[in-house]
Amino acid sequence: MRTIDLCAAVALCIVPSSQLLAADEVSVERGLYISIIGGCHFCHTEGYREADGKIDPEKALKGSSVGWRGPWGTTYASNLRESARVYTVDKWVDYLKNRFTMPPMPWYQVQAMNESDSRSLFLYITSLGAPGDAAPRYRTIGKEPKTPYVTLAPPQTPKK
Repeated sequence: MRTIDLCAAVALCIVPSSQLLAADEVSVERGLYISIIGGCHFCHTEGYREADGKIDPEKALKGSSVGWRGPWGTTYASNLRESARVYTVDKWVDYLKNRFTMPPMPWYQVQAMNESDSRSLFLYITSLGAPGDAAPRYRTIGKEPKTPYVTLAPPQTPKK
C-alpha cells in the first residue's frame, strides 16, 4: 500500500464522510455529522463561528453567552449537554419531536429529523463529557441583557 493510500485509509477511519454513514445508522459519528450539517454548533458551541467551524471539544454544545434579542425578548442557545443528561434516548427523541422554542431556534427543522438522526445526536452529545455550566437564561421583553447580544429585527414593510 502506498503512503498516500494509507493516509487516506486512516483519515476515513477518523472522520467519517456522509457516504460512509448509512442514513439509518445510529452512532456517535453520525451524531457528530448531524450536529455539523444541522447547524447545532453555530449557536450552541461558544466560539465555533470564530474558529472557522473547528469544534473545540471542551466547548462543544455547552451553549453560548451571546444572546439573540428581538421582539420576543432575549434568548440564548442552551447547553445541550445539560439538556441531554436528564433524558433517556427514547425521551430525547420525543423531546425533539415535540419541542417548540423561541427565535432564532429552528424547532421546525429539529422536529423534521428522523428518529435515527435524533438518537445519533443524543449519543454524540452525551459522549462529550461533563455538561459544565448552564447557558444564560431567557430575558423578557424590556429587560436589558447582561451579556453581548445580536439584535434580530423583523423587516419593515413599506407603506403603500
